[in-house]
Amino acid sequence: MSLNSSGDSHPNRVLLTGATGYVGGRLLPLLENAGVTVRCLARRPEELESRVSGTTEVVTGNVLERDSLTSAFEGVHTAYYLVHSMGSRDDFEELDRQAARNFAAAATQAGVQRIIYLGALGTPDPNLSKHLRSRQEVGDLLRQSTAQVIEFRASIVIGSGSLSFELIRSLTERLPVMICPRWVRTLAQPIAIEDLLKYLLEAMDLEGNSSRIYEVGGPEVVSYAGIIQEYARQRGLRRVMIPVPVLTPGLSSRWLGLVTPLYSRIGRKLIEGLRNPTLVSSNLAEKTFSVRPIGLSKSIERALKNEDQRIAETRWSDALSSGGSAPKWGGVRFGSRLLDSRTRPVSVPPSQAFAPIQRIGGTTGWYYGTWLWKIRGWLDLLVGGIGLRRGRRDPKDLRVGDTLDFWRVEAYEPNHRLRLRAEMKVPGRAWLEFEVSGDDDGSHIRQTATFDPIGLFGIVYWYSVWPLHQFVFAGMLRNIAHAAEGLGATPMKSQEPQSAIVS
Repeated sequence: MSLNSSGDSHPNRVLLTGATGYVGGRLLPLLENAGVTVRCLARRPEELESRVSGTTEVVTGNVLERDSLTSAFEGVHTAYYLVHSMGSRDDFEELDRQAARNFAAAATQAGVQRIIYLGALGTPDPNLSKHLRSRQEVGDLLRQSTAQVIEFRASIVIGSGSLSFELIRSLTERLPVMICPRWVRTLAQPIAIEDLLKYLLEAMDLEGNSSRIYEVGGPEVVSYAGIIQEYARQRGLRRVMIPVPVLTPGLSSRWLGLVTPLYSRIGRKLIEGLRNPTLVSSNLAEKTFSVRPIGLSKSIERALKNEDQRIAETRWSDALSSGGSAPKWGGVRFGSRLLDSRTRPVSVPPSQAFAPIQRIGGTTGWYYGTWLWKIRGWLDLLVGGIGLRRGRRDPKDLRVGDTLDFWRVEAYEPNHRLRLRAEMKVPGRAWLEFEVSGDDDGSHIRQTATFDPIGLFGIVYWYSVWPLHQFVFAGMLRNIAHAAEGLGATPMKSQEPQSAIVS
């Protein structure tokens, strides 16, 4: 990472705020891949150090502190404003005003040519929620600068990890029967995160110098109930929705705090905004940009598919939980998935550490609790599953597609990685993954169990077997490590396996 702060002018230097947030975090690698010279403004630069490329600068600054912005704007042509104060305990509207005024003044002083801002849809009227009103007021304040302001006003953003999508996901997954207040029938035009990012990228090279407001959304007008129903359809869930005439924002926010990842402070502000329709009333964006947004069904399908890809590509040993520490019970959510990951050091090279993993299943067994695995196999047979009777094709050799008892090899990298997909009867999808990495003292073996529950029963299933997992998975990893060290290397001092829950 470059921390050059010389401030020399660059024709395409871009200042990005909000790079640790959802949209900004997705936009950052796209800007870097496009060859843009990026400078990120962050209150805590250390949070970005592992995310940026070697050509990207990270500077310390806070939009609420005017003096901290001066050096960040030096040599900047275009600035992205992707921050808000909705999570604050204080008056978020006043904080948003202060931040926007500071940003506009610093941009004017530095001679910034263009500000690209992401706001929110909503027809201005006395009933507009504080949240939506504040997002639109920020656009007005940014236009007081001398820069051209390109403001996008968007509806619900559909993408794995987005606030709205996680709200919808949690409600749908956890509640077979939903008591639906009026806001569930509010109309919106949800847009896929990929399409929103395309708009933000194209705005950087937009011709002209006049400030404009562009309303963006997907091609379909749909209620929140409709989004929930489409998510349920793609997940194979049946949901009953019972409308009620009223449910106050305070009660709704507490209800969401119980069944979703939202905490009530954010939930209340969000729900107040959900009472307002967020519909596109102008086709100016369609006339100006080449983006043609995809529909709701495809947006949800992409979100789920991209989440699978993120799960597959993430190195569990490098990830941290969102709270900064491992939860003590039940694992942690990664999208819709629940994870249990643990690691153990061994004093042998990766090839030896991986050898017992490569032989797992079949006549070798699962290294711990053989009778428990047999009981699980019998139970699977009783409910029409395949049980443990398939064994494995070869006692040592593996290839993608092989069966291992009631698992199937989904990914295999010799001496490094084995991922198994469960084919037993479970209320969801399950994986068991092993990774071996080398270091100066030998190797580390990481074992990760991942479960993608279907509905409330799937969640109940995970938590009901969680205590048993603590014995089975811990014992399995311990005995795999012992088997690896017994292949000829001098055993290192026994250590209890570290338990690391990751997200």
